[in-house]
Amino acid sequence: MKSFDLISIGDTTHDVFLEVEEDIKIMKDQKGDEYLGMKFAEKIPVKKLTNVPAVGNAANVAVGASRLGLKTALYTNLGDDQSGREMRDILVNQENIAPNYIIMDRERASNYSTVINYGAERIILVYHEERNYSLPELAPSSWAYFSSVAKGHDKLHTQIPDYITKHKVKLGFNPGSFQLREGVHILRPIIEVCEVMFVNKEEAQGLVGVEEDIKILLKKLHDAGPRVAVITDGPGGSYSFDGTTYRFLEIFPSPLVERTGAGDAYSTGFLSALALDLGVADAMRWGTFSSAFVVGEIGAQRGLLTREKMEQVSKENSAFQPREI
Repeated sequence: MKSFDLISIGDTTHDVFLEVEEDIKIMKDQKGDEYLGMKFAEKIPVKKLTNVPAVGNAANVAVGASRLGLKTALYTNLGDDQSGREMRDILVNQENIAPNYIIMDRERASNYSTVINYGAERIILVYHEERNYSLPELAPSSWAYFSSVAKGHDKLHTQIPDYITKHKVKLGFNPGSFQLREGVHILRPIIEVCEVMFVNKEEAQGLVGVEEDIKILLKKLHDAGPRVAVITDGPGGSYSFDGTTYRFLEIFPSPLVERTGAGDAYSTGFLSALALDLGVADAMRWGTFSSAFVVGEIGAQRGLLTREKMEQVSKENSAFQPREI
C-alpha cells in the first residue's frame, strides 16, 4: 500500500507582491521584446503590497493536491529562520502537507522573491539559496512531482529515477529555469521515467527545437520520453499527446488579476485528476479550471480549489471538453 498519493519535490520561497501603476512604462527593443521601464533614481509608489509565503512550483502543487483531497508530502529545503519556520507552519498546519521531508537548513536562509505586478503581468526577482540537495528515503507514493530547484541538484538526476523505479511511482515533471538551461541530454534520466511532462510552448521549443506546428512539437517532446506530453500556451489554451491522441482545450473564461502560478495550478489539476483515476481529457479540464481560478487572485495558491469546488465546477461545465486535433 502506498504511503502517499503525491510527493512533491522542489524549492519553496516567500513571495512579496508589489502592485505598481504610476510612473511605469512598457518599452520595446528592436526585436519586439518588452521591458518594464522605471525612471532611474526615483521613488516609485506601490499601490498594494501582498505577502505570500510558502510558494514555489513544488509547494504550489503540493498545496493544490492536498486541497483536492490527496494525501501529500513535500521534499523541500527551508532556511531555519523566521520566514522558514512560518512557511513550514503554513504547509503543515494549514495545508495538511506531511512534515516528513521538509528540511530546515541551519546554514542558509530561506528563498525570497519580489513580484512586480503591472496590469495582469509580472516580473519576478528571484533569490534562491544554493542547497545541498539529496533525496531522503521517501516512502512509497502513487505519484511524485518534480519541479524548480537551484544549482547543485545533480544528485537528484539519479536519485529520483531510482526512487521512481524502485517503488513504481508515476512521475510528473515540470522543469524549472535551471533545469531548462541544462537541456534534454542532461534531463534525459528524469524524462525517461516520466509519466507526464509539463512545459509551456517556449520551453518546449527550447528543449526540442523551434517548431510552430504544435503537433510536431508535442511529438518531439513525447519522443524524448514521457508517456504524456503537455504543452500550455497561456491564453492560447493547452495541448496534450499520449502517443495516440492529440488534444486541445481552450482556456476557461474567468476574471484575470495576475498570472503567477497559472502553470502550477494547471499541473495540480492535471496530476490530481490522474491520481484519482480520471483520464487525460478530464485531467486537462481539471488543470484548466484550476488555472482559471488561480489567475483571478494575487499569488499562486489563493485560488486553488477544494475537491468539492472542483467537482462542482466540472459538473456545471460538463460541455467544456478538449477536442482532438
